[in-house]
Amino acid sequence: MAKAYVVAILGATGAVGTRMIEQLEQSTIPVKEVHLLASSRSAGKTLTFKGQPVTVEEATPDSFNGVDLVLASAGGSVSAKLLPEAVKRGAVCVDNTSHFRMDDNVPLVVPEVNPDALNHHNGIIADPNCSTIQMMMALEPVRRAFGLRRIIVSTYQAASGAGQSAINELEDEARDYLAGKPMNAAVLPVKGAEHPYPLAFNLLPQIDVFEEDGYTHEEWKMIHETKKIMLGDKNSPAIKVTATCVRVPVPIAHGESVWFEVGEGNTPSADDLRAAMSGFPGLVVQDDPANQVYPQPINAAGSRDTFVGRIRPDQETPGAYNLWVVSDNLLKGAAWNAVQIAEELVARDLVRVPAGSAEKFM
Repeated sequence: MAKAYVVAILGATGAVGTRMIEQLEQSTIPVKEVHLLASSRSAGKTLTFKGQPVTVEEATPDSFNGVDLVLASAGGSVSAKLLPEAVKRGAVCVDNTSHFRMDDNVPLVVPEVNPDALNHHNGIIADPNCSTIQMMMALEPVRRAFGLRRIIVSTYQAASGAGQSAINELEDEARDYLAGKPMNAAVLPVKGAEHPYPLAFNLLPQIDVFEEDGYTHEEWKMIHETKKIMLGDKNSPAIKVTATCVRVPVPIAHGESVWFEVGEGNTPSADDLRAAMSGFPGLVVQDDPANQVYPQPINAAGSRDTFVGRIRPDQETPGAYNLWVVSDNLLKGAAWNAVQIAEELVARDLVRVPAGSAEKFM
């Protein structure tokens, strides 16, 4: 008889956490019991799992006693505090925050791209940034078939990437703007910013804080996460990456315009690229310009798949190409990717904490 697992969802009441519950319900993981964990403010609320009511509990270190798997999306500071405690108690954790992504002891995984990285986990696996995930989905089949040496990406990121409060603020701002009232911004471009700006009918070329070099931390994440996922080294020079990240007034699903160069000496046609992408799991090619078929956020929202189109060569640079990629940032970009990682852990019989792992995070 297949083993059934005790699963805890940390941050269960948030925008990603509620979707983790839904994705876990639909997953192949045999769930013996589920614990829904959140802050003290949310403790006592009732959610459902597979039609059964489950009371939300306050997350404490002892919440992980007897737990096999943790899916976490409660903020980096919460993960930093609680996930080492979970590992110490024998739970394997999949973390959707940025806290552990650049930790050399933590694999950063997109299951379709680098599942073998899970073989060397130390109790915590990181879910990449939502924007990085969808770009990896589009470019990994290209890398395998033709090589990859340079990426320039501009993102068009939905409000939901900043949480439910940003979605609510976007809706309030749109209503106020259309009614001729002042828009009151508080959440974007980043929590605690000196100057909050409205997103409705606007574009914000800032996601996260600015680093000293002028890049935002979101841009930094896309650069270094790409290298860690594809090359196993967050600072590898083997693929050159640069990014500009922009928040757009869309509720759910990020878009990205990606320019890339394949391996030296390779000049695949657009059809060659489409063929490579069409066979890649979880990636859907929507690329028929003559009939105005291309990916759109409004159609991608609610889907686990990543959608790619506008695939075309750069007419000025042999071996360089453009594409457009769209994905639901709350599903493939967060909740679904995390549950996929958990499914892969179960399939590989890796739901166990190797000896000595807990000390690496304490």
